[in-house]
Amino acid sequence: MQQDLLDEQEDSETAVLRRSVRPALILSQRNIHEHTTFVRHLLVGLADESIPAALICPPGQNLESVTPAPAAVFTHPPVALPLMERIGIERLAGQLEKFKPTVLHCLCESRAGLARRLARTMDLPYVLMINAPAQRLRQLSISGQHCARIIVPAETIRASVARALPRFAERIVQINIGAFVETDTICFTDPARLPSIVVSHPLHRVSDFEHFFEAIKSLRTDGREFMVAIMGTGPAEYHIRKLLVSLGLSDIVTIVPVLDPWRSVVVAGDIFVQPQPLQRFSVFLLEAMAVGTAVAACWGGVDDLIIPNETAVVFEPDSEPSIRQALKQLLDEHDFARRLATMAQEHIRAHYSVSAMVAATLKVYLEAQQQYQR
Repeated sequence: MQQDLLDEQEDSETAVLRRSVRPALILSQRNIHEHTTFVRHLLVGLADESIPAALICPPGQNLESVTPAPAAVFTHPPVALPLMERIGIERLAGQLEKFKPTVLHCLCESRAGLARRLARTMDLPYVLMINAPAQRLRQLSISGQHCARIIVPAETIRASVARALPRFAERIVQINIGAFVETDTICFTDPARLPSIVVSHPLHRVSDFEHFFEAIKSLRTDGREFMVAIMGTGPAEYHIRKLLVSLGLSDIVTIVPVLDPWRSVVVAGDIFVQPQPLQRFSVFLLEAMAVGTAVAACWGGVDDLIIPNETAVVFEPDSEPSIRQALKQLLDEHDFARRLATMAQEHIRAHYSVSAMVAATLKVYLEAQQQYQR
């Protein structure tokens, strides 16, 4: 009986602490355009727990797809110009005082400096999310006093960050990004429909696509019929289109920008291709697996989602024969492709739950507040 009373008291204290949480989320342009579903799931999850959240965003962003739940929105910097982020911290802090945040959550390492300065100005703890392996992390501006936790979405990134930032190693917490998994797979469900391949990759370098296009051309020459949609933008788009024309592929390959909602593009495909090693955790790849496409992915980066012949078929970087073999297997063996898609969905369902993500994030907020108040 006494233990039951102690448990009830502890639950009551936890409930009171939960009600005290008021996070302010610091977003980058990447969060808004590429991590839309992650931000939306987090906001909806917090709203379901009756926890109000504020957003701090770059200027000129369309937030309609990001904020289905009511949220206080603040803009920083005032003007989208280089070096402006260091200006106006006092103004932003004054605006945020009306919301009364208890913890800051920086969702992208590109805004780590803002999180540190704002936490110092407002005397608040903050949580920093790092979405990529350590490359220039030693240059990140992180406060030993105010940064309570560093969140990473993958073990690959956790290990890399721990090596790069050893003084913060004990503060690193892995929280898998959550996704809602479709009941059925969409891979090759309509025998009458022309098979389709979806690629999501920035159009920064022609070389990122050359071997993929060569593989596509070879498969087409062998008599296979399919369509390809490439979702992305970047400075190399013009030259990539020229390459498609020179290879005679412009009639089957379409380039589209990152659409909103971009999940509507993913669900139109039977196969999802990640053409280059992942340099950061890919929400696109996570969503492709969740909706039930068969995935062909390049090995050699942030590969936590990629389990060979369980969640994806794997090919070597910049190897036309390897890419061609992976795509050939999926295009020719529909039963195998569907089994692969189903196993990937089961993996996402087991390890990338939205409810688990929200619960773990809320726990981090509570720990940050409690430790900072000591």
